[in-house]
Amino acid sequence: MSNPPMIDGAFARWLASRAGQALLDLRTEMGFADTGALKSAGDKVSHDLIRTELAKWRPGDAVLSEEDEGSRLAWAAEVNTGAVSRLTADRVWIIDPLDGTREFSEEGRSDWAVHVALWARDAPSPHGLAAGAVGLPAQHRVLGTDYPPAYPPMTVEAATAGERKIRLAASRSRPPVFLTDLAEDVGAHLVPMGSAGAKIAAVVTGEVDAYIHAGGQYEWDSAAPVAVATATGLHASRIDGSALKYNEADPRLPDLLVCRKDLATRLLAALQRHSG
Repeated sequence: MSNPPMIDGAFARWLASRAGQALLDLRTEMGFADTGALKSAGDKVSHDLIRTELAKWRPGDAVLSEEDEGSRLAWAAEVNTGAVSRLTADRVWIIDPLDGTREFSEEGRSDWAVHVALWARDAPSPHGLAAGAVGLPAQHRVLGTDYPPAYPPMTVEAATAGERKIRLAASRSRPPVFLTDLAEDVGAHLVPMGSAGAKIAAVVTGEVDAYIHAGGQYEWDSAAPVAVATATGLHASRIDGSALKYNEADPRLPDLLVCRKDLATRLLAALQRHSG
């Protein structure tokens, strides 16, 4: 294969695409009889590929990957392996090699993703994300900051009835307990989906209007999708309205809201009523 592009956004897209194809090939090779083995193999294949390419093409950058040993520990508790410290590095790749292992292991499901994001110390945005790509391999597409999608169109309901019927992407297995009440409050309906990346991608493409999560996540769960969403012009914040921040000492980032900008004030107000 030819060398990857050197511009970070295009490189993130290339990397997500390569890992996604490896995961599709693995699905074909292993089948779905042993879902546990397929999940484990998927995490490893994608992680190893991304790590190898980053070491080759971005050797001076630090990396935070979900599959790294000790990735979930706050920095003070981590063991120094001699690698570049991500807290003092100027550039850190934040990676989720396989977002949605459950969906990946189920035949016919396409709501799983590969996340590749770059945090940069000199990035002008509050979240510090300078580039990112979300691979949706089973949907045969990659959403990236190098060519961000157009702002998502108004919903059919809003266009025809003059008012917005909000569609909220929700976890099919672990939706926040308050989300049903919030949906009733704002006149929305819930759309069950798989991985976080697939949900935020659905906001980016206009398939849904918003995604709210408050059940606990880590930076790699949202970094790449948030990079693409904000490049598209969408709102992204914590559920209290504060800025999302990445490459923090503690990688936990437990909640977020990604939505159309015209819905942000309404949804943040509803979140104040229901998420306490």
